[in-house]
Amino acid sequence: MRDKGKKLAKRNNEMSVVMYFFAAVFMAMMCYFFYYVQFKAPTEINSSYNMRQQNLAKKVIRGNIYAADGSILAEQAMNSDNEEVRYYPFKEVFAHAVGYDSHGCAGVEHAANIDLLTSDSPVNEKLQKEMAGVRNYGDNVYTSYDVNLQETAYEALGAYKGAIVVMDAKTAKILAMVSKPDYDPNTVSDNWASISADTEDSPLVNRATQGLYPPGSTFKIVTLLEYLKEHSDDYQDYRFNCKGSITFDDVTVECYHGSVHGNLDLKESFAKSCNSSFANIGMQLNLKKYANTCNELLFNTDLPTDLYYSKSSFTLKSGADTEEIMHTAMGQGNTLMSPLHMAMITQAIANNGVMMKPYEILKKTNYLGTVIESYEPQKVKSIMTENEAKIEQEFMEEVVNTGTGKKLSKLAYTAAGKTGSAEFGNVKGQSHAWFTGYSNISDPDIVVTVIVEGAGSGSDYAVPMAKRIFDAYYGE
Repeated sequence: MRDKGKKLAKRNNEMSVVMYFFAAVFMAMMCYFFYYVQFKAPTEINSSYNMRQQNLAKKVIRGNIYAADGSILAEQAMNSDNEEVRYYPFKEVFAHAVGYDSHGCAGVEHAANIDLLTSDSPVNEKLQKEMAGVRNYGDNVYTSYDVNLQETAYEALGAYKGAIVVMDAKTAKILAMVSKPDYDPNTVSDNWASISADTEDSPLVNRATQGLYPPGSTFKIVTLLEYLKEHSDDYQDYRFNCKGSITFDDVTVECYHGSVHGNLDLKESFAKSCNSSFANIGMQLNLKKYANTCNELLFNTDLPTDLYYSKSSFTLKSGADTEEIMHTAMGQGNTLMSPLHMAMITQAIANNGVMMKPYEILKKTNYLGTVIESYEPQKVKSIMTENEAKIEQEFMEEVVNTGTGKKLSKLAYTAAGKTGSAEFGNVKGQSHAWFTGYSNISDPDIVVTVIVEGAGSGSDYAVPMAKRIFDAYYGE
């Protein structure tokens, strides 16, 4: 009897092990199913290689994409050969913002791909059409894009290569996004071979989100923040006598065009964009804390956005040599940023330190206009204290009042910002022109970030472009 009892207990233990094993497998499968549905499925379904898209297109007429005011940005239409095509009324103006839906997708066409191929028509109507073999209307997507600001940004950039990002200062809602060189999305399929092979101009690259550039003096926003963190009690005591250049350990940094700025405090150093002063500041910083601050500002990490983008990089580490420290502090060195990321940091400053998630889709409706889903602003995190943000605001206001951004002063509206001239390549003096800033300093309205490739100084090229956009926003 005792042996039978032992065998029975052993069998029960074995059965328990098997049951626990299958329970663990089941739980693992459920966890993976949840993970797939929440995170991987949308990406894989949205992939241009997924056959489900083609099957959906046979059953659903792709929905329309609208601007915030209801203007059509993309719709299904019939061409002269009576063939159904995707039609983009604004052609190149919204090329990178709205994108295209052939040879894969880009822009909003990609971000909302499955929504545009999904029909939320009334159930009875939907079933009747399916049974009759007639395609249903796909859902429509309304974006945050402002046609006036988009057209103004497009015209402002002109024939230059570069990008402009405009967003709401409080919500990070994207109001305009332009990248050049561009393409006509109406003919992108016909011209795909030549457009995709163009590695010199790279027209398919959205420079606003995917372009990575040395930030030049706009990065002094970041260096300033680190100095404020390390000198919260005595930053107002900073003084520097600029003689046009500064030398440490046989490494010399010159101010832009050899300018001699004279005796400066910290605010004046920032407003006049004194390279010598900021190289001096860089040599005083704790490099480990400097790197941590940059990581808090989302360098070397993912950005909280559904847009296709390239990661910005900050590589300065403890033990770096003098040349790298000095050049990094003034926005050169190995640091690279996207215009989108620069706009996000500027938005956080204007919003008292709170960074919001950039977004471009406001709502999804069925073809009758019934709202299926709407999207609200989302806080990412506070990337600096409110006091630090207030000081950054004060310094950026000084840039416009007395510094390199004076072309934005004495207007019907107020503005604050930072200019930049980012040297690149091997030819001395060759530089990208930057500006990033916001309007209405007492209650910020919009953020504008401009990068003009190879143009020269930010104050000469990027600031006037930003001014055109601010003017358009306020009806000037």
